[in-house]
Amino acid sequence: MTLKTEIDARDWLTGLGEWDDAAGARLEKLAMMLAEENQRQNLVSVSSLEAVWLRHIVDSAQLLSHVSRETSSPWLDLGTGAGFPGLVIAALRPEIELVMVESRGRRAEWLERARAAMGLTNASVIGLTLEKVPTRPFRVISARAFAPLPKLLALSARFSTATTTWLLPKGRSARQELLDLTQWKHMFHVEQSLSDADAGVIVGTLAAQKGIKA
Repeated sequence: MTLKTEIDARDWLTGLGEWDDAAGARLEKLAMMLAEENQRQNLVSVSSLEAVWLRHIVDSAQLLSHVSRETSSPWLDLGTGAGFPGLVIAALRPEIELVMVESRGRRAEWLERARAAMGLTNASVIGLTLEKVPTRPFRVISARAFAPLPKLLALSARFSTATTTWLLPKGRSARQELLDLTQWKHMFHVEQSLSDADAGVIVGTLAAQKGIKA
């Protein structure tokens, strides 16, 4: 199933088990702040703001369907940028610890302002390059358009265990990137994106780089 309109997107969101009036208010706040901030810095394409619920909010929220409530905390979101998927996940799951990493200063500042305005006490922003982030294990790792898959794994595998779920929206390149991933032992597969008929989400677990013990 692929959602096609803003009405479809909102209907799908309200059917989520994580949805309630408070979550809806937080996401409305995010959409409003994003439109305002996008006039000051180029967070997302202007055209995508016309379908913000489908292109950005549902595109982020769909990741929740691939992880259970019991195994989703703590959650690490890499290169959060405009707030996707990190702010959306934190808004829908206020009980989990969610850590957003964003090295670009203005975007890290934006994430902190949005986090505070949305009342997301469960979320935090680390304004460092990933190489400088202290190593610790996470139950979920997500990244939306952060880096090509081999580079992403090389930078972030140290945050993963054998039971960590990886959720990687990859657009049209998802299947090809997975086919090209030959240097890692993994249990990844591609799920169809709800927000784009041509896009996919890489989902699964990572064992180790070939030739290196986990």
